[in-house]
Amino acid sequence: MPSPAVSSPFDQSRYQVRLDWGVAGLRRTAPADVVVVVDVLRFSSTVSARVAAGEHVPLDDAARAVSRNGAVIAASASDSVVLLGCLRNAEAVAAAALAEQQRRGARTSIAVIAAGELSPDGQAELRFAVEDLLGAGAVVDALSRLGIDHTSPEAAAACESFRGLGGAVRHLLTASGSGQELLDRGLRDDALAAAQIGVDRVAPMLRDGVFTAA
Repeated sequence: MPSPAVSSPFDQSRYQVRLDWGVAGLRRTAPADVVVVVDVLRFSSTVSARVAAGEHVPLDDAARAVSRNGAVIAASASDSVVLLGCLRNAEAVAAAALAEQQRRGARTSIAVIAAGELSPDGQAELRFAVEDLLGAGAVVDALSRLGIDHTSPEAAAACESFRGLGGAVRHLLTASGSGQELLDRGLRDDALAAAQIGVDRVAPMLRDGVFTAA
């Protein structure tokens, strides 16, 4: 993972839990021990459900076809422990991050990277995605409840967004731009599945190019 040449006001290095957007955000934040990639519609949610069902899911061309952004972020973060986070598995992801900290026996930095949406033509223009804000907030909230709560302002704002709007995620996901795009493609069930909170009890971890249960 590329690291900043010098400290930046935007690298959030003074905080244990950080949050930024897209591949550029991954590069902008200080190198972290754990990177949680949040791409709610649909990469993180789909892989989480499959791993929870016992599958091993490769990070390959097929994965990149599902996700124009999340899969690329995960591949770019390979120098860190990489987890996939979403609404379905936020508590499991937080538990996996805590387990990694316990394994290391030292304070462990965590970068939560919300994927956002690339423009449909595949260009690099990044669009804000409310589903990823809520998914990232759910992960930060779950970390906080486990005592990992030294969060950057960016992470804290996402956390409070989830806490305030968590009861409305089903509506927010289906009404969002990304959700409407899925509905237009006949994928309403995928959007509704992604809106389920805490239904997956395992967190996908990237090992040797394959996502398996942490």
